Amino acid sequence: MPMQTTQQWFETSLGQYLLEREQAYFDQAVADIFGYNSVQIGFPQYDFLRTNRMPFQFSAGIEKNAALRAAPDFLPIATSSVDLVLLPHVLEFNSNPHQILREVQRILIPEGHVIISGFNPRSLWGIRRWFGSSKYDFPWRGNFIALPRLKDWLALLDFEMTAGRLCCYAPPFSQEKWLHRFNFMEAAGDRWWPISGGVYFLQAVKRVHGMRVIRPEWKESVAARRGMAPITGRFNGNDIGEEPRIAARTTINDRGED
Repeated sequence: MPMQTTQQWFETSLGQYLLEREQAYFDQAVADIFGYNSVQIGFPQYDFLRTNRMPFQFSAGIEKNAALRAAPDFLPIATSSVDLVLLPHVLEFNSNPHQILREVQRILIPEGHVIISGFNPRSLWGIRRWFGSSKYDFPWRGNFIALPRLKDWLALLDFEMTAGRLCCYAPPFSQEKWLHRFNFMEAAGDRWWPISGGVYFLQAVKRVHGMRVIRPEWKESVAARRGMAPITGRFNGNDIGEEPRIAARTTINDRGED
């Protein structure tokens, strides 16, 4: 039996089941993220940015129909130039997923957003990839990344997790009638087995740590509480300006005591 392509798999009943839920999540997630530039890396045939209102949107990847033909682990995009990055099932089908995340961290502006979707290895979908003759087809050939591991990677790159959820709780049946019969699991999944969804979504924000300049106004407030009065400012007998300075009414004796 010939190997099934990615596009052929998405045209199956199971592929449509997944695509419908992913499109619904991305439509909701990107609608209220604002900025100027957004990029979807991978799967350019599906517009997961369609509800986003940024003026410049484009797709990037190695696919022929991508607006920017580039490997996701080495992007020809300027540092700190993108407000939103989508990674739909990119990490588990690349040999260096951590490098992709480093590139995403590089091109994002401070406080920029990344939204990731991935297949959950701790689910019925994760178990399915170890059985059957189709384990070399999409998506079963992927190296599924556990959600805790992905969170650790993001934390090391100074990302802060802001939202997420799981979906596709039904077993990954290839026939549509069986998917319909187990559709009740989708409604009950978030309540009864929340960590067992076949697909997860994770949203994170790039944080940039830096120094904050502390202004000296707090000294004036402390001086006021100690009954300090303004006098003409002098330093070593010379005038240091026409503005008044703060000096204490108390004096210091030779031993340095009040």
